[in-house]
Amino acid sequence: MTFVGQTFLVTGATGFVGSAVARQLIEAGARVRILARAGSDRRNLTGLDAEIVIGDLAAPETLAAAVAGMDGVFHVAADYRLWTPDPDAMFRANVGGTRAILSAAAAAGVRRAVYTSSVAVLGARTDGGQAVEDSPVTYADMIGPYKQSKYRAEEAAKAVIAETGFDCVIVNPSTPIGPGDVKPTPTGRVIIEAASGRMPAYVDTGLNIAHVDDVAAGHLLAFEKGRTGERYILGGEDMTLRAILIEVAAIAGVRPPLFEMPRAAIYPLAIAAETWCRLRGKGTPFVTVDGLRMSRKKMYFSSVKAERELGYRCRPARDALADAINWFRDNGYLG
Repeated sequence: MTFVGQTFLVTGATGFVGSAVARQLIEAGARVRILARAGSDRRNLTGLDAEIVIGDLAAPETLAAAVAGMDGVFHVAADYRLWTPDPDAMFRANVGGTRAILSAAAAAGVRRAVYTSSVAVLGARTDGGQAVEDSPVTYADMIGPYKQSKYRAEEAAKAVIAETGFDCVIVNPSTPIGPGDVKPTPTGRVIIEAASGRMPAYVDTGLNIAHVDDVAAGHLLAFEKGRTGERYILGGEDMTLRAILIEVAAIAGVRPPLFEMPRAAIYPLAIAAETWCRLRGKGTPFVTVDGLRMSRKKMYFSSVKAERELGYRCRPARDALADAINWFRDNGYLG
């Protein structure tokens, strides 16, 4: 792919997936502008040859200048937490912010956008099989503020497309893993604990593991080849949580988890952890009630549509896990 001479705005480039998207755009010859809030953590922007503009998705008046003169927009930014003491703020960021940036792009005459949704809004199957882009699902199936807000955010993106005729493609990453997870993400936290030998047990669930760089490449392919208004799952390899933790332990050279715990035994710990964080007014519980509820279904997904229409490809999950562990170790996250 080449984007020589083209200009792009990337939201969320201070974060995990967004920084990978910005990096690949620059490597493909594009000129990149990054929307960042004043005072935001910019470690992921180190070494990137990009213009930084100050703005906020929650302040629509700051967005017109950000999208001006752009050929395309990659709206990757999102509040990605499985627990929050303020769900309304998450909805404002994920839903209101999506409508605001895509509306601004449409009004500015931007040629095309890619909106980063999530597999969280898709219908996970109860039989452990792979879900696809049109697997049946409703808002009532969404567990917790994150899933609910991303579901409404995708609705907002589709509404902008319908109302303005804006050319926007939707991508649904599965579980990105790899270097640059500075926060880290909920899954990144699990990998850190497991790679540090601090996770003796697990629950019976499963995830679809994708290398963050493959997911980023899928964004560029979606801009180049995707159909307006269509969803494309950007996934990788399905793995049980047990298999993931054993692989992490083998890569990190630590003891693997010893036994499976029933969810019923973990719920009291999750409630206590959430209560403690609320009382302190800070922090994020390692285990949450919503996370346990989500884990009842294996989050397995098929990327066949993206492979067929976009040329999307993914590497083995072990490569993603190894790159993540090496990055966490090199940057002092592993105890």
